[in-house]
Amino acid sequence: MNTTPTIFEESLSAYTAVGGKERLASTGLSAILLNRGGYSSRRGLFQELEKTGFDYVISMENAPERYDLEELSGRFPFVRFILIPEGLNQGEQINLGARELSSPLFFVLQNDFKIITGGGAGRMAERLYLSQEELKKTENPVSPFKRLCTVPGLINGRFETHPTLAAPAVYRGNVRTLIFTPRQEGLPSLYPFDGVGIYDRERFIRLGGYDSSIANPHWQLMDFGFRSFLWGEEICVTQHIKLSCEGVMPIADSTIDAGYRRFYLKNIAPLFQGDHARLPWRRFPNYLLNSGWDIFGAWEEFSRIRRWVRANRFRWNCDARTLNERWQDVGSGPEESP
Repeated sequence: MNTTPTIFEESLSAYTAVGGKERLASTGLSAILLNRGGYSSRRGLFQELEKTGFDYVISMENAPERYDLEELSGRFPFVRFILIPEGLNQGEQINLGARELSSPLFFVLQNDFKIITGGGAGRMAERLYLSQEELKKTENPVSPFKRLCTVPGLINGRFETHPTLAAPAVYRGNVRTLIFTPRQEGLPSLYPFDGVGIYDRERFIRLGGYDSSIANPHWQLMDFGFRSFLWGEEICVTQHIKLSCEGVMPIADSTIDAGYRRFYLKNIAPLFQGDHARLPWRRFPNYLLNSGWDIFGAWEEFSRIRRWVRANRFRWNCDARTLNERWQDVGSGPEESP
């Protein structure tokens, strides 16, 4: 039984929405705007999004007070402003935005990123549809779109192409990532860099979205990416859409913390056998030694994740070791230790 949509809904927080009653276009692609500062003119930003022609725009408002919302919602009636609770992490914000939208595709953008190539929203959406030839080759396609998430290229403030292609690696027994500059169209990437990309909404919700309980953005992205590939989805880079960053490029914090240990239990520890995955009890002693929990706390967390794995066991297509073979040229497979 597929429990993921229920899990997705249960993880969402309460919020207030303002505006966004009118649809700007009918392209099938909307935008979710994450606001972390760094853009000088909010009006200018929404004008740029208006020119791109998104159906709707969801703007995640994380400032304690916004005195310009009434003015902006009147000028840009296709923008829905979401007043989010304090402390909501990036993944939770994307999950909320996905629930608010009905468009089959949504483009997650940071407010200090600007679309510089790729055409309008309609053109970007067109590129993601499966061609007639691809449809013929695909047995029982679950979606008319090519993949779960498409990651655009990124140019930094010095007009240099920024690495956005992520690949798994192991360093001193811990799972890490290596970041490369993509040189070809359609290469697989472990996760969307900084969460930015065009998502298939139906696939995203079916997958369960981002794990809101992982506070560290890096491990939240790693969890989303590993789960996507383990469950048979794809995240790929594109050369046809490029963004520029007007702020400071984010630096990933890959500190081994509680987020990593949850990521490990959900993605690295399970074994795939036959047609399903399982989290064996023999993983617990090693997890206890490395988790930092007392035995009762470690057992509670391990049991909780084991139940989650069992509930979704038939969604796995492979385990972490098999998945890692896709990136053999850049690192060895994940080891079985948190």
